[in-house]
Amino acid sequence: MRLCATVLILTSLLLAGCASPGARFARERSRAVQTRKVIDEALPRAISDRGGWSADIAAAFLELSIPPTRENACAVTAVIEQESGFQVEPIIPNLGRIALHALDQRAAHAGIPAVLVRAALELRSSDGRTYLQRLESAKTERQLSDIYQDFTGRVPLGRRLFASWNPIRTRGPMQVSVVYAERFEKEKPYPYHDRRRDLRDELFTRRASIYFGTAHLLDYPAPYDRYLYRFADYNAGQYASRNAAFQRAASTAAGRPLTADGALLARYPDAAGAGSTERVLSALAPRLRLSAADIRFALEQSDSQSFQETVLYRRVFALAERRSGRRLPRAVLPRIRLGGPKIERPLTTAWYARSVNEHFERCVRP
Repeated sequence: MRLCATVLILTSLLLAGCASPGARFARERSRAVQTRKVIDEALPRAISDRGGWSADIAAAFLELSIPPTRENACAVTAVIEQESGFQVEPIIPNLGRIALHALDQRAAHAGIPAVLVRAALELRSSDGRTYLQRLESAKTERQLSDIYQDFTGRVPLGRRLFASWNPIRTRGPMQVSVVYAERFEKEKPYPYHDRRRDLRDELFTRRASIYFGTAHLLDYPAPYDRYLYRFADYNAGQYASRNAAFQRAASTAAGRPLTADGALLARYPDAAGAGSTERVLSALAPRLRLSAADIRFALEQSDSQSFQETVLYRRVFALAERRSGRRLPRAVLPRIRLGGPKIERPLTTAWYARSVNEHFERCVRP
């Protein structure tokens, strides 16, 4: 696969046989183009350091063996435009106020007196200012993360009490999840060996955010015929759109309500260790001719391509389609309301996916 992608880059030809798994839609619509040329054409006109953005996106495509089609390039640029407006370190209005509010909330939840937190914030930091002064003046996510790192390293009991309180969980111009990047690096080592920082800090750089963001968006074999669902997955997690469609089918088959949020294994299971999806499937178990262990084993594959090849997946759709009398979609937008310290108005994953898709459609239009 890597040799095939290298030949593709060197010859500037998009060969159908070189398309990576999951690029089915892109492969069907591909055309022969030069990698840097197609990426440059996908970039918005009025951005600074156009060459730098183009180079980092092209490098990510090469390292990940992503076919450099117009559609794939537009998908990446659409996410960047949505997440950061092509700013490596975007200014976030009222960031200090948001951070302090989040800190107070976490302290209250943990049972730590607010007066104790405020006293700690009045201590002098490594640059001479108090932590409170630095928080109040913070304008970018990197600045805020640096404050938390300094705080947990210098304040007595800081690492024990506050190490997990850093609110910056997504980083860089593609707002890549730290958890995702750390997991992905275990599968494919980060290719830029000249880095001099921890991966969490590296994610604030343009090249790292684009590399891991491109991987999250395109480097998995999703069964979609529209990029819209990849954009939803970028927000909700890979395969969330496929899993949400499965939940809709399970609800139809069982005749029971089920929120199609794409999470097949519950974050907060009941006393028996099952979530709402698993409980609906348990009610269907006799008709599915599957045991509880069979169902659980299949659901544990819900974050991979293999889930759609399980007996559970096939039988649930078969039951649902017999009951509804029509073929059901294999992908739907997950029903998730977005939350977090930076989100101050009602937003959903469906809103996010459609917003990115608007950028994408403008980009691919001739």
